[in-house]
Amino acid sequence: MIRDASGEVLLEDAELLGEATNNVAEYRALLLGIRRAVDLGADELELIGDSELIVRQVRGEYKVKHAAMKPLHAEALAALSKLRAWSIESVPRARNAQADALVNQALDGAG
Repeated sequence: MIRDASGEVLLEDAELLGEATNNVAEYRALLLGIRRAVDLGADELELIGDSELIVRQVRGEYKVKHAAMKPLHAEALAALSKLRAWSIESVPRARNAQADALVNQALDGAG
């Protein structure tokens, strides 16, 4: 989900991944969000997610140990490095309900 500075929703998107771990899915969602925001012309991002692990890895506070996540982490950092400014924060899942609803909608449509 992409919002502008005033909080207005500019875009809602989801993509099916097939079988993937939750953490890989979180990275794929992060990458999709960055891509879509850049496509909309953004050069500054405030990223919000409910995966504390992903947020801390992107901030450099945690190492990425899982082999499947290493290339996704590198891709995320490369995409973020092209922006003028960015930040990332973790919020409880309850504060991320709209994004969670998008996931459920995509999963329901796949079944």
